[in-house]
Amino acid sequence: MDQANIIQQLLRGVDEIIPKEDFLDALTSNKSLTVKLGFDPTAPDLHLGHSVVLNKLQLLQQLGHRIVFIVGDFTASIGDPTGRSKTRPALSAEAIKAHAETYAQQVFKLLDPHKTEIRYNSEWLGGMTAKDLIGLAAGQSVARMLERDDFAKRFAANTPISIHEFLYPLLQGYDSVAIDADIELGGRDQKFNLLMGRTLQKQYGKSPQAVLMMPLLEGTDGVQKMSKSLGNTIDIASSADEMFGKILSISDTLMWRYFDLLSSRTSAEIATLRQAVAAGENPKDTKIQLAKEIVTRFHDESAAEAAASNFHARFSKGQLPSEIPEVTVVSSEPSLPLSYVLKQAALVKSSSEGLRMLQQGGVRLDQEVVAENLALPVNESTVLLQVGKRKIARVKLSTED
Repeated sequence: MDQANIIQQLLRGVDEIIPKEDFLDALTSNKSLTVKLGFDPTAPDLHLGHSVVLNKLQLLQQLGHRIVFIVGDFTASIGDPTGRSKTRPALSAEAIKAHAETYAQQVFKLLDPHKTEIRYNSEWLGGMTAKDLIGLAAGQSVARMLERDDFAKRFAANTPISIHEFLYPLLQGYDSVAIDADIELGGRDQKFNLLMGRTLQKQYGKSPQAVLMMPLLEGTDGVQKMSKSLGNTIDIASSADEMFGKILSISDTLMWRYFDLLSSRTSAEIATLRQAVAAGENPKDTKIQLAKEIVTRFHDESAAEAAASNFHARFSKGQLPSEIPEVTVVSSEPSLPLSYVLKQAALVKSSSEGLRMLQQGGVRLDQEVVAENLALPVNESTVLLQVGKRKIARVKLSTED
C-alpha cells in the first residue's frame, strides 16, 4: 500500500487522537517518529484484543517510523488499576519474567523483528531512587489522580485505594519521557495514563507526545472486553484450529466489529461484504473469510486452509451423529457458565457434575475438549456440546423464548 492508503487504514476504527492535527501533520512530514506501545505482562499470552493496537503499530512501522514496544515488567509489579474496583493482587517476579519473555516473542507475529525495539521499563524505573520518585510525584496532585473514573468510583464507595496505585500512571507516563516518544498507542481505557505521558514530558522539558486510542474489542461472549480473567479471549499463540473455531463462534453482529478492528481489508471491501450479507449471503461464509484472514496472519495460509477443512470435516461430513437434538437455553444474563449450560441442556444432572466432567476432560465444545468452566455468551449463537461419547446437543443461547 502507498502512504495514503496506509494512513487511511491507520485511522479506521480509531476512538480518539489527541491532538489530531499535530498527529496528522507529523505523519505526512518526513520526520522519523518514535512510536510507543506498552503492555504489562500480567498473563502468559497476548490475544486479539491486544492486536487491535498492534495492527496500528504495524502500519506505523510500514510508514518507516521507529517502533518501541515496551514490556512493562516493572509496572506489572504494581498492577494497572485501570477499570479495577479493588487493588490488583501482586504478581510474583517469576511470573512477570515468564510472561515478559512470551510477550517479546509474540509481538513478532505482527511486527518486523529487525525494525522493532523491545524495551523493558525496569531499565529506567528499576534504578530510580527515592528522590527520583518523589520528584516524579511532586508535579501531580491527589485531586488530579481522583479525576480517574475508577479511582473516583472507589473513593466515593469508600473502597480502599493503595498509595502505590497512584504511582502507576506516573510510571507508565515516565516511559514516554525515557524513550522520547512522539506517539503513544493504547486502548481508550488507558486515556488517563496516556495523557499523563504528555503531562510528564512537558514537566521534564520535552515535547508532548500525540496519543492514538483504540476502542476495546469485545471477547467471544460479545459483551465484555476481551480479557484472560473473563475467559473470553482468542489468543494469538493458539493453534490454527482453535483460533478458527473461536472466530466462527462469535455472533454475526460482532463479526463486523472484528472486521473493522482486525481485518486488513479496505473499508470499501468490508462494505461490499456487508452488502452481500444484507442481500442474502450466508453470514457464516463471510465469517469463514474473516477467520481465514486472521489465522493466516498468525500462522500462514496453508494453516488457515487446513483449519477451514478441519472445521468443515467436523461439522459437515457426517463425523457426528446424523440426528443431534437441538436445545435452546434462555437467559437475560450476558453469559452463562458452561457447567450450567450443560445442566440446562440435560447433558448432565447437575452443575457440579458438569464441573466434574470438565475436570476429567469429558466435555467437548464445538468438538474441542475443554477443561475450564468457560463463560458462554448469550448472543443467539449455537454451540455443539458433547459429554462423554453419547450425550450430544446443539445448544442455542438465547435472550428470548
